Amino acid sequence: MPVAEKTSYYSLRDYLKERYGRRVQKITLALPFTCPNIDGTKARGGCTYCFSGTRPAHLEPYTPLRQQIEEGIKRAKERYGKNILFFLYYQSYSNTYGDYDFLKSAYDTALEFDEVVGIDVGTRPDCAPEWVLDLLESYTQKGLEVWVEYGLQSANFKTLRAINRAHGISDFVDAVLRTKRRELKVCAHVILGLPGEDKEDMLETGKLLASLPVDGVKIHPLHVIKNTKLAEQYLAGEFKVLSLEEYAQRAVDLLEVLPSHVVVHRLTGEVEPERLIAPDYCTYARKHDVVSAIVKELQSRGSYQGCKVPFNR
Repeated sequence: MPVAEKTSYYSLRDYLKERYGRRVQKITLALPFTCPNIDGTKARGGCTYCFSGTRPAHLEPYTPLRQQIEEGIKRAKERYGKNILFFLYYQSYSNTYGDYDFLKSAYDTALEFDEVVGIDVGTRPDCAPEWVLDLLESYTQKGLEVWVEYGLQSANFKTLRAINRAHGISDFVDAVLRTKRRELKVCAHVILGLPGEDKEDMLETGKLLASLPVDGVKIHPLHVIKNTKLAEQYLAGEFKVLSLEEYAQRAVDLLEVLPSHVVVHRLTGEVEPERLIAPDYCTYARKHDVVSAIVKELQSRGSYQGCKVPFNR
């Protein structure tokens, strides 16, 4: 059931265990996609915080897709045992931004592996034409669970413009509503601590999600990666990042307004230490510290996900 008793939020692990009865592991994949705010269709330079489409350093987009999947399955089974299932996570850049044949070939590969029970496709809300959503829905008819992850980041249009998202809040609302007309699940990405935003801005982002038929959320603290426009702004002293305590407080503010059935896919973001400028807690080694700080904040408030949902349900 939504909202785990011990953690007071409905984690992805809890959801997958309930649905499949055993561990389900995501395999992150990288393909040679791009974005409309990189290739000049809508803008140039990409989002100010983005470096290589947020691709983990160990992934190479030109490694054959089947090889990436096989290696991911092998690593996970060595770590967690053989009784495990998998989701394929098409992550880097906009993974619906391509022609039909390329997208179908990429998604079809999931059908070649018996252990794969679902696909998770990361993209932008302005990269979801009807034919792409129809294609994604076709995989539910072949037995896969399909999540579409849309990057919103903020419900403040001035913020979106400042970080060069090159889309608006209306694009996100439209994409969510059209996606939910189908047998597809929607996960929204939000970033807390974006330049110029205060507590109320971040809370409004949570309230927007609460007003829509969103199935899941990924909550990230803003983190500054080397060789990005955001890094230039940070090093010039144009903004400050949230401390771990501040981030935990803002994350709990958002969890409190999210309906209890919304699956929390992530509560932090990580990058390799050699690529990170700030804050120091956004590394793989400190992921547990961040989640622990959020759980501690929930406990100190006597709070839980959904306790302050602002709308009638």
